[in-house]
Amino acid sequence: MRVIVSYDISDDKRRRKVATIMEGYGYRVQYSVFECDLTAQQFRKLKGELRPYIKTKEMESIRFYPLPADAAEKVEVMGHDIARVLGTVAVV
Repeated sequence: MRVIVSYDISDDKRRRKVATIMEGYGYRVQYSVFECDLTAQQFRKLKGELRPYIKTKEMESIRFYPLPADAAEKVEVMGHDIARVLGTVAVV
């Protein structure tokens, strides 16, 4: 499944750790936004790895947006598109 993951973390050290974890699962499309192609098991593992880095008392969050299977084909980008550079989505 394709999942968009975005995060808002105030602490630099924890934010860098989250980015490092995310780089193991997908690719960065914006500063705090990643696109990932994951199995259900990988998705559960990713959430478990990220959970310790969120401080809800500080109003932090990580958001997961599961997309329909055909969503990657319909993505429109204005500007630089890292997904096309990496060859992970079809060019329309």
